[in-house]
Amino acid sequence: MARVAGVNVPVKKCVPFALTYIYGIGIATANTICYACGIDKNKRISELHSEDIEKISGFIRQNYTIEGELRKEVAMNIKSLVEIGCYRGVRHRKGLPVRGQRTHTNAKTRKGRSRLPVAGKK
Repeated sequence: MARVAGVNVPVKKCVPFALTYIYGIGIATANTICYACGIDKNKRISELHSEDIEKISGFIRQNYTIEGELRKEVAMNIKSLVEIGCYRGVRHRKGLPVRGQRTHTNAKTRKGRSRLPVAGKK
């Protein structure tokens, strides 16, 4: 495992896919990082020199919010929605889908399991 921006990333994967192991970086952002740092997307992390890894880490720290800071920012945004009592905040508070999905037949993951007893087979 190599450390990029304070996160262990797998060394056997290609650079863009390994960078997606960092919270806040998806595949499109990882491709942008590779292009900006001048690194071939087909190389694996194990094939990179330490200077390349440091270049990637520095670029990420300068231009992106990742890991703990991003998690904290998202949590604070949700907390503010709940405090002001807007529709999205109420949905977060109740543990229901927030972005307009239907709940009549779906949303079992978000709503939790049913509390009603189910009749067994005879």
